[in-house]
Amino acid sequence: MSTTLYFAYTAHIAPERLNALIPEAQFQFIAHLPETRLVFPVKDGEWDGGLPSVRPEPGNTVWGAVFELPSAQLSTLHAAEQAEMRIPSEDFKAVDREGRSHRVVTHVHAEGEDEHTPSRTYMEIVVSGARHWGLPTGWVAGLEEYVEDPLF
Repeated sequence: MSTTLYFAYTAHIAPERLNALIPEAQFQFIAHLPETRLVFPVKDGEWDGGLPSVRPEPGNTVWGAVFELPSAQLSTLHAAEQAEMRIPSEDFKAVDREGRSHRVVTHVHAEGEDEHTPSRTYMEIVVSGARHWGLPTGWVAGLEEYVEDPLF
């Protein structure tokens, strides 16, 4: 069986979401996309806010979880990400904690340069998944800022 490594940083990082979509998905390791920034270029009415994407940008990094998926199931994942206006990309390499680089598939918004206020509800799911997989504490704390009430 052919498999593909998938870098999850969206709501599909939450185990219950990915498992509902692709039960055969197997967690492999946590990793980061170097020289990449988390952005919110597309506003979604269903989620009442911006949805995450990644964009190359020097001096930044995005953490996520890497899963091994049956390649035959990629179309299911692509369809779920497409529903949130992201398309598949193989332009990124994920780096694990040992410094090894891995070719991965992830999903990005194809258009949209504006920055929108992130959807709190959506980001709560992302934070839950990030905590579950043990992403770095500093990264999780940064994600939590998207769900906390702003100070006035």
